[in-house]
Formats: sequence, structure tokens, C-alpha cells
Amino acid sequence: MVLLLSTDDGDEMRVLAVRDGARARDELTRLTVEINPVSGAVEVVDQSEVSANVVALLDRTEGDVRVEAGAPSPPDVAAPQAGPPPFDSSLRTPLFGRYDDRTLTGLGVIPALLPALRKVTTDEQFGKLLTHNLPELTRDVLLALRDRVDPEDVRRHITDKWRADEDVNTGDWAQAARRAVSQAETDDDAVLGALGKSFDAWRLFLHPEQQRLATGDFKGSAKVTGGPGTGKTVVALHRVRHLVDRLPPGHSRPVLLATYNTNLALDLKDRLDQLGGDALLRRVDVRPVDALAREVVQESGLEVGWPLDEEAAMNLWHTVLAETGLLGYDADFLDAELKHVILAARCGSWDAYRRVSRAGRPRISTAQRHDVWQLVQAYQDHLAAPPRQTTYALIADQAAGLEQRRMARVEEQARYKDQQGGRDLIHREAGSGMWLKPRYQHIVVDEAQDLSASHWRLLRAMVHKGPNDIFLVGDAHQRIYGSRIILGHQGIEIRGRASRRLTLNYRTTRQILGSANRLITGESFDDLDNGTDTLDGYRSVLTGLTPQLWRAPDRLTEMRAVATLIKERHDSHGTRYSAMAVSVPDGNSAQEFANVLGRAPYCLPVVELGKAGVGSDLDAVRIGTMHRFKGLEFQRVFLTSVGEGQVPHQRIERYRYDNPDRYRQEEQRARSLAFVAATRARDELIITWSGKASRFLQPDADKTAYRATDLVLQDGPPSGSSGSAAA
Repeated sequence: MVLLLSTDDGDEMRVLAVRDGARARDELTRLTVEINPVSGAVEVVDQSEVSANVVALLDRTEGDVRVEAGAPSPPDVAAPQAGPPPFDSSLRTPLFGRYDDRTLTGLGVIPALLPALRKVTTDEQFGKLLTHNLPELTRDVLLALRDRVDPEDVRRHITDKWRADEDVNTGDWAQAARRAVSQAETDDDAVLGALGKSFDAWRLFLHPEQQRLATGDFKGSAKVTGGPGTGKTVVALHRVRHLVDRLPPGHSRPVLLATYNTNLALDLKDRLDQLGGDALLRRVDVRPVDALAREVVQESGLEVGWPLDEEAAMNLWHTVLAETGLLGYDADFLDAELKHVILAARCGSWDAYRRVSRAGRPRISTAQRHDVWQLVQAYQDHLAAPPRQTTYALIADQAAGLEQRRMARVEEQARYKDQQGGRDLIHREAGSGMWLKPRYQHIVVDEAQDLSASHWRLLRAMVHKGPNDIFLVGDAHQRIYGSRIILGHQGIEIRGRASRRLTLNYRTTRQILGSANRLITGESFDDLDNGTDTLDGYRSVLTGLTPQLWRAPDRLTEMRAVATLIKERHDSHGTRYSAMAVSVPDGNSAQEFANVLGRAPYCLPVVELGKAGVGSDLDAVRIGTMHRFKGLEFQRVFLTSVGEGQVPHQRIERYRYDNPDRYRQEEQRARSLAFVAATRARDELIITWSGKASRFLQPDADKTAYRATDLVLQDGPPSGSSGSAAA
């Protein structure tokens, strides 16, 4: 049986609820349907579930008298003489007693729920209430208030993002039904069957705030930031579809979807296919930005050279240092200096480099700058020598210059055309060898935080400045490759409502999120532009296991404990090996773990994560560095080797006093890496280390953690998923 909403503006019917079975009619009559005065959404509350899961729990502790939600209080009756007297519920403080009705409804709590909400006095009742289809705005507000978030912060981070653009008429059902906020996803088989849809039709559903971003019109560029799991990539994908839907018919690919590397690009292409199929993919160019840059250079006819991988590039820096005798510098610093200062600011001479601003980079003296300049020149001389080689950073810089010159010709041609009264310039354009126009009409960028200044110059030159030109999503808290970029300096201007934050996590439980957030506590992060960003209001509506902490006296014991925990979760809890992953700080650690897990007595199937990502359908535990976890997710994640000297690595200590700026940068990067790895976990996070716990963990981690020796000896606390130590 289906509950439908019929409006007066046509024959369209909206599905509100589906029930089946003998009591379907009775169940549907207990539903309360109303228009939320804040969001303007049509919202449904199942009062039968409220009665069963709030009032019934209350009754079991209070005595035999049952009180149905919304029913009048029963007359006084004599209490049974046998047994203890009934519990007086008035002695309990309601969880939301400090907030009056006006405050709650003003924040967006559905009014029909208020009578039952006043009866909620325990977290058990509240937890049961949350599991039964509460309207999303109501659920988000109540979770935040329960976590003691100030009502004004709730209003700013949650309510205002749901607020309707116009005044809400709570009696206008037709208008309410048309609002995007009234459209909801479901995995209810009965609903899907009634609608004739498959689950795939719902799997890329957007939250109303995300929907507004994906389909909005912007005067220029737009930026969406947010923590892990907030759906930034889903917004980007829907943005692409929205832009394609507005294109005139054709066979070109005027929309570019760009990201940092090949693995992420392949994932985006797969997900875009799920969203719109071949019809959508035929109009979109999905590219890793370095591959795009290389194509631009090759297209120009210039010799590109063979790009060095990261290891070969570092080895070349070591060669240059040895040859020059300037051994006081290290390869990582020099490589970053070339990418994020010299190329970013287009320093073509020593004088330009000597004068350039170094915002966001460690401070160095003029004499040190001169040394660095000499080292960079020697490095580039090595690359130019036969056989010619290059780096991806140099290719991106070269491509950006080529594309900027091309765009200058496009704009000059457009100006000339305007001067000629708008006539087509057949002879002028034919003489250039092509009909000059920007490469793309729209550009969407995922993982924006990891792109360099050269990348942004390239992208900026590929699309005209104008409405909906560049749409980017990212999170500086997850920056593990790039350096801080001020988008305004790259010609990408974002103002006012064109810059938005997502704060609701859809992937990670509240418990895991709390532990992950502590890994970056105290750090300051940028907003991908000239401001700062925080995780204020960042939250999850999912509840799960408290993350576990395990400490070991030595490396081998830690690895054996991890193997034992993985085997136990597979054998006792039925978790597939491929749903579990082991994160390590470096490649050597990955090999160590693979050896221990794969041999007797454990004999676990393992696969190391490489450049191709997961790269295998084998049911095997994934092992990889924190870098390799970028863009992935697993049911259970083992964040290992989180001990002092490993996370962060002890090598950064040499900068603590000699170069404090660099020390802070390296520590922040290490925190971001650990944060990324921890937030890949959906259901369970297990953190392990040997020796002393990392300073990134809570101060009492060594005291509160389980002992890995007890686990390995089968003589300690249970390792099951129900056992936990607070992280």
C-alpha cells in the first residue's frame, strides 16, 4: 500500500511512503506529514516507530503503565503493592530539555516530533529514534545538539544550508513537492518496486545542499570544500552532467573533468558512466592534468622529453648535490622549491627568483637562494643533456605557457571580430591554421588541493573567463602532494556564495571521524585561496565502533598482532579480506607487513597497492602507503606504525631548530597523510604502533591502548569488533 501526495497543479502524484502486509493501512495512518517551515520540504514521521522506540523503552524502566505518544495521560491508578515502586520519570532530565520548542523548530526540527522528543531521557532512546527514518534536517540538528554544539553554530553550519530561498508557506503542498529538498533516496525494495527503478538509479543521490551546488548558476568560477566523505566528488560528477545537459547537440567534448592522477581519473570516468552512460561520456573529456599538459606540449610540435618518475627525479637531485658539493640541501626541498616557487612565479632569471615572494614556503637567506638557483640550473642542464629528459612539473609549466599564448590569440581574434561588426573572419582564421576558440566551455576539477600553480595556469587558459567557467572541489586538510595555492593569483576569482563548504560526512562513522580529526588538531589550513578553512560543523550521522588502539613493544609483535586481528575479523565476523586494508608510512614497511601477513602461521592473501590503485579483484588484504590510500575506502582500516619516529618520520627533527618553518610544514603534511588514511575507514579503524605512540594521538594513548603481546599470546583482551579502546 502506498501513501501518495496529490497536488492541485496537475495529475502528478508523489510517493511519500510504502507499506505492505496485513497492517499496511494501519501503519500508514500513523504517519505524520507536514511541510518543514525552515527547509520547505515535505517531511514524514512514522509515529508508530516513535512510540515503539522512545516511549516503549521509557516504559520498561518506569513500570507497567504504558503511555502512547500523543495520547492523554492515564488517570491515577493504585501502584502494585509487590516489588519496588515505579520509577518516577520526572526525576530524569530530558536530553533536549535545555532547548525550548521555538529554538528546536527554528533550527529545523519537525514540529510533529516535539511531544515525543520531550520524553527522550537516555542515549538508548535517542539512538533508537535516529534509526527510524527521521527527516534529515531534524536528525542533523538533534545530533549536533546532543554533541553540545551551540545552537547558533548549529544554525550557521546546518540549518542555514537547508533554509529555503523563499518564505515557506506550510500550506502550499504543490510548491513544497516541487522543491529539490523534498526528493529523497531510498534503498527500500518496496519503494523501488513501486517506482519500477533499480538501486543503481538511486546510488548517486544528492543531498539538497549538494544539489543546489551541482545545478546552480555562478557568475564566474565556484569552489566547494569539505572534509573526507562529504560528497565533493559526487557534486563534481553531477555538476558535469548538469553542464552537459545544457549544451546544444553536438559531437565535441566541451566539458573537461580534471583531477590529479591517472587512478583518480579512471575512477571518475567509471562513476560518470554510472551516472549518465555513453551519452554523457561522449561530451566530457576526463583527464589527469599531467597527461593533459603533456598532450598540449606534444601538439605544439616541441620536443617533450621523457618524464622522470618521482624516484628518478629525486636521484637526479642527489647527483646534482654531489657534483656541486652543496650537501647542506636535500632533494625534497629542492624539488618543491622548483615546483612551488620558481615555476609557480615563473622566475626566468636569478634576479626574479631573488625578489620573488615566498609565501607558504620556508624562509631562506639571499645566499641560500643563490645556492638553490645554481642547483636548479645544474638540474635542468642534466635534463637537457642527451637523452633529453624532463619532469611532469616542467611539462605543466611549458604547457601553461603555450596555452596562455593560445588564449591570447583567441581573445585578440575575438576583439578584432567585434571591431569588424561581428562578421566571421574566414580568411584571418584560416590563415592561423584553425578556427581559434577556447579548448573547453566548462572545466570541473576534483582533488583541487593537490594541483600546482602551473596546473592552474594551464586550466585557466583553457576556458574563457565567464559564467560557470571553472568549478572545483577539494580539501586542504587532505593535501599530500601540492603546496598552498592562492587561486586569485592564478586568475580564478571566487567570491561570496560561489565558495561553499560541505560538512556532512556520508562515509565515516562519528567515532572514526572523531579520532581522525584529532590527528590534525591544532593545525591551520587554507581554503584553497586567500583564507583559512576549518572543520567546524564537520559531522557524521553514522554511528559505529569506537576505534581501537594497540601498542606493541617491537615491530614484529605489531605486525603479528595486525595479522591476528585481520584473521579474526575474517573468520569470526565474515569480513572479506578485500574489505580490509593496512596503511603504512613507506614502501619498506609495506613489504615488511606483506611478508609477515603472507607467511605461516597466518598465510593471509595480500596485495600491495601500486600506482594502479587496488588493481585486482582478488579477495586479498590491501597493503599500501598512506599516499596510496588517496581516493579509496575500505570497511576496516588498520592504520599501522603510528609511533614516534615513524609518524611523523624522525628525519623532520633536523629542521626543528634550524628551519622551524619547514618543520611545521613537514609535520602538517604528515598529519594530513594520517588523516587521509584514517578517513578511508567506513566501519572500523584500528590504530597500531610499536614503541612510543605518535604525538599525533591522544596524550594517554600508551596507557589506554590494548597490549599487542597479550593478543599474540592469546592471553589478553578479546580482539573482536565489539571490544574497543577509545582513540
